[in-house]
Amino acid sequence: MFDKILIANRGEIALRVIRACREMGIASVAVHSTADADAMHVRMADETICIGPAPGSESYLSIPAIISACEVSGAQAIHPGYGFLSENARFVQIVEDHGLTFIGPSAEHIRIMGDKITAKETAKALGIPVVPGSAGGVATVDDAKRIGAEFGYPVIIKATAGGGGRGMQVAKDDASMERAFMTARSEAKAAFGNDEVYIEKYLQKPRHIEVQVFGDGQGGGVHLGERDCSLQRRHQKVFEEAPGPSITPEERAHIGGICAKAIGEMGYSGAGTVEFLYEDGEFFFIEMNTRLQVEHPVTEAIFGQDLVREQIRVASGQKLSFRQEDLTINGHAIEVRINAEKLPKFSPCPGKITAFHAPGGLGVRMDSALYDGYSIPPYYDSLIAKLIVHGRDRPEALARLNRALGELIVDGIDTTVPLFHALLQEKDIHTGEYNIHWLEKWLEAGGLD
Repeated sequence: MFDKILIANRGEIALRVIRACREMGIASVAVHSTADADAMHVRMADETICIGPAPGSESYLSIPAIISACEVSGAQAIHPGYGFLSENARFVQIVEDHGLTFIGPSAEHIRIMGDKITAKETAKALGIPVVPGSAGGVATVDDAKRIGAEFGYPVIIKATAGGGGRGMQVAKDDASMERAFMTARSEAKAAFGNDEVYIEKYLQKPRHIEVQVFGDGQGGGVHLGERDCSLQRRHQKVFEEAPGPSITPEERAHIGGICAKAIGEMGYSGAGTVEFLYEDGEFFFIEMNTRLQVEHPVTEAIFGQDLVREQIRVASGQKLSFRQEDLTINGHAIEVRINAEKLPKFSPCPGKITAFHAPGGLGVRMDSALYDGYSIPPYYDSLIAKLIVHGRDRPEALARLNRALGELIVDGIDTTVPLFHALLQEKDIHTGEYNIHWLEKWLEAGGLD
């Protein structure tokens, strides 16, 4: 087991890893930018090292600075959290070349799943159902129109190196294909430096279902059920729950079994998430995230497993501490992502926290790096807190979420908390009758007015 781990991240996820390290008796090293000198993860870690100026490109994304911090501190392993360098295969290779351990999958697996076309081909070869679409990258508008005619409109054009909804456009017919195709390529080039795109059949009213998987890199693989992340705005998740309200136990066992088997056959190590669109009882693979997800706490809540602890164990060479038959769902959990944003336009709202009170009580968890007097810097993602609730069933979890939101105090800035108060008044949220388009349609119809 490691004696010291460096956390190459910030905010609530850095705190999450520090807590797991402390419970395991492992020393933690926090890196930080000059803008984060007073951040909570810096206060909580056993050691701290400043690695550069405020911009992420000069600090949290600086590979030389992070490697140097490991050498200075004597850390043996690096936990990347999510975002930043967590899915950067080049970073993983450099970490390993320096005799350090990356707490996550291999550079090869990150590389395979980081390219959407290769990921789809790999998934298909492993028996995972995929969305019908182009066999590879699509180079011209004429080829795009031919594929649209072959699979039937509407289709969606996606960046092969994409993520977070960037480089993604829908074409409803031949007439709209040229604009959608060129826009997707332009966005992909600007966001990822790669304008290659591919095309898939566009499902009309799917749900976003993701399966949490875990491998030990030694042929062992399990799944920890699914999460429903269908409530999204601009392809960004805002509300996640487990188990999925639309998924039957039979469907869960079927798709989970396929994913667990695939992970074992790949020799995959650590946590991963296989993401699907789900419609009319069918699952269609869209991508695999080779890291810990923002929404991992809802899975921890219903299974009673510490996924960060398991990541560390597996990275140290140990086998999984649980088998598939050990994993039983207990109740229902919901997470809402609270951002420092001003509604209704969701514009960033950094600033000083003048008062902060986290909700508590049975079944309530608050993952946040906020504290009274903290100034949220304008340089990073607007996520400032995750409120997670757990109940015996979905109605109890929703009631608990409503109660916890009422207890939460974040003064001094605007947040997205009013969004969740409004959503909890909607019948569709309580019945679970929504898909990936529901939230945007609700907002367009004046849901926050």
